[in-house]
Amino acid sequence: MKKSIYSVLRGKFLISDDSFKNWRIIIFISVLAIIMIASSHSADKKVHDIARLTNEVKELRSSFVDGRSKLMRLKMESTISKKVADKDIRVSEIPPTKIKVKSQQQ
Repeated sequence: MKKSIYSVLRGKFLISDDSFKNWRIIIFISVLAIIMIASSHSADKKVHDIARLTNEVKELRSSFVDGRSKLMRLKMESTISKKVADKDIRVSEIPPTKIKVKSQQQ
């Protein structure tokens, strides 16, 4: 048992006559490890991109809601009447009436 442990530690399994099988396995495992590491980095990058985009969506949604509320305040009748008061334009006391035009084709 000691001999087999020493031979593994010294690397005799890599330089012996049938070492080609061992090298193939070692290269295969190394390639799999590199692929696994690259996949992990890619997944981490995607997670960070998703988090960044989620924050950006939240910011854009809040700015949209803020702009919509400002627009609603600007469209109110009281705000408009204050803005046009200096031009001496007031709200009409008489409500508008519907005008009906009869067609003259017969």
